[in-house]
Amino acid sequence: MTEDSPSTRDRLLAAAERLFLLKGAEQVSVRAINAEAGLNPGAVHYHFGSREGLIAALLERELLPLWADRLEEIARRSRSGGAELDVAELVAAIVEPFDRLARTEKGRMLCHLLARTALPAGGVPNAVSAWFGAAPFEAMLARALPYLPVREVATRWRLAFTLLLEVYGRALAPNPTAPSPLPDPATVAAFITAGLTAPSPHRA
Repeated sequence: MTEDSPSTRDRLLAAAERLFLLKGAEQVSVRAINAEAGLNPGAVHYHFGSREGLIAALLERELLPLWADRLEEIARRSRSGGAELDVAELVAAIVEPFDRLARTEKGRMLCHLLARTALPAGGVPNAVSAWFGAAPFEAMLARALPYLPVREVATRWRLAFTLLLEVYGRALAPNPTAPSPLPDPATVAAFITAGLTAPSPHRA
């Protein structure tokens, strides 16, 4: 097997996942990931461009399958114009996978990693899928909430996204893989839906 083989990326991702679970992502260096995978010191940069590129690839590989099909279906119906987007349905499609993830050690690590990566930028830098950015969510919400200015929609989505990552990512928790009490997902979804759909505060 050469370092150019497709499975080399998988070896690096698997090594990173093991080390992130064992030590926490903040404590794991690129050198350690390369060593854990049994590869040369430049492997991560060769295959992913950077540590951030590897993290984006890991998040996409592990998280995208949990959300993509349901979100794609909601987006398809939103674009078709056949029926008004149900904001509560969209929010539930986001909250429910987060709740399931946060109940396992690996899921908590991934949520924490997502929060650490996405909170500063509002999305995951280097991600390939549009679902790791704000644009598709803002587009759906703008169609569903025509009484709100586009800028207001973007602000509300940013607030909702930040809340979700704080609740499920525990971005500031000293031990992100340790279990902690979770709010009822129905309460989280209702709270976020209410915030997204509230009347405009600037209405005359």
